[in-house]
This record gives sequence, structure tokens and C-alpha cells, in this order.
Amino acid sequence: MTSQQINRFYQHYREIDVTFNKDVIRATGLLAKHIFLKFLGSQIPCIVFSASMTGAKVIANVSSETFERLRQANNLVSLRLSFQENDKNDPLAFFVASKISGFNPYNKEHPTLNFVNLEFTQRPPDDLIGILGTLLEASVNSKKRKEERIQIDANSIRKLGLTSKAGQLRVESIPRPCIIRDLSFSGAKVVVSGVAKFLLGKECHLHLETVEQRAFNLPATIVRSEEVEGRKDLTAVAIQFIEDQTPIEYKVMLNDYMKARPLSSAVAKNPKEA
Repeated sequence: MTSQQINRFYQHYREIDVTFNKDVIRATGLLAKHIFLKFLGSQIPCIVFSASMTGAKVIANVSSETFERLRQANNLVSLRLSFQENDKNDPLAFFVASKISGFNPYNKEHPTLNFVNLEFTQRPPDDLIGILGTLLEASVNSKKRKEERIQIDANSIRKLGLTSKAGQLRVESIPRPCIIRDLSFSGAKVVVSGVAKFLLGKECHLHLETVEQRAFNLPATIVRSEEVEGRKDLTAVAIQFIEDQTPIEYKVMLNDYMKARPLSSAVAKNPKEA
């Protein structure tokens, strides 16, 4: 990323928290077993609950002895973060200078387990700004450009990193090979075997694979279907993704592609109107 991109991310998104659920951990490559709080020559393992570009909330086991050592350190710590990048063998690791601003009990049954609130004492490394900014930008654009479609052809397959235009549509647990015609943040249009009237309104999952050996399973509903001329065994269906279940990795993939082209002034209609 260029310094201009990093600065733009920091300017627009620095105060927004990203919760590290399973979807975000997978998308960022966070190495959960390699996260620590370091202070006074010692370290304690912790779990990242959420992070922004100005602070973080982690979960750590803080004993009475640890509280005392933190007091001696004036609550100044370094948060060690580690991520596995797709195209590299060695993980990316760095420290973020922080100050503890508070503790909150995590569970009454485990009194030493605490939420530890951290305020970064300086601008974090560009790597962290880039990781969080990429997710946040994709999330914003998934709403701003949700109806803009990508026609699937040899060029877009290469730029998206898909293995091919072939996918799989699982309709009510029955897998059906399909051909992808277009993709968007909000849905897709595919050609699949089956009778149109029996597919309309069905819940489904669209399965896609990438050359980086990632796979997406996108929960959706078939909102429109039509016959394919000359092929009674095939149906073209428009599917609407379930927005809050669409993987952030998929949004990042589409966002990376769309950043290279301006926002269309003639955005395609949504799948319900296709």
C-alpha cells in the first residue's frame, strides 16, 4: 500500500472498532496464539477482542502479582500482534505502544480474567492501519456499491482471483453445479440445473473458490428465476445474499476489484429486479 492509502485509512477510520470474531480473524490471518502484552521484561498472553487505530480491547488473565507489576510499569505496555499473510511464509509481527486505561471483569467465575482496555500512545504501525483499513473500507463500500455488478468473464476471473466461472449452488442441502454470470456485494446471477418454479424462494448457499485456495460459502435466497432459452434442464436464477452472513473476505475481494474502476453511474438493478 502507498503512504497515501495508509494516511487515508487513518484519517477516515481511525476511531472505528473492529470486533475480532471468527470471520475477521480468518480474513486478517490473526495468529491468536501469538498475541501478548509485554511490560517490564515479561509478557502475558491475551486475546484480541476488538481493535481500532487508536486503541484495543484484549482479554487477559491478570493475577494480583500481575496487577502490581503493571502498577510499577505505570500501566505502560506493548501489544504484540501477529498475522499470517496469504502470499508469505513468515508471519507479520509488530508491537504497538499502549497504556492501559481500565480493567473490566470478564467472568465472575474466573475473577482474574479481565477485559483490558488499551489506548495507543502513538500512531500504530502502518501494517495495522492497512489491515484494519482494508476491512473497514470493504464494509463501507459493500453498502455504497452493493448493487454494482461484476460481469464474470476471463478478465474479471483473473482479477478477482477466482479459479473459474464454475461454482456450486447448494439448494436446500442439494449441491448443484452452476455457472456464475455476475457477482455483487448483495447477490449474484447464476445458471443452474433445475426447474425455475421449483427454485424460486428457496434458501441456498453459493460456493466459490479462489486460486489462493480460499473458499466462500455465501448464504442467500433465490429471489427470481427464469428459463434458459433452448435448455429445459437449466434455469437462470438471481440470488440475494443474507447481508449479515456475507463473509468479510468476500467483501474485501470485490472491493479490491472495484477500487480499480469508478463508481458506476448506471448501477445494475438489484437481483429482485434483474
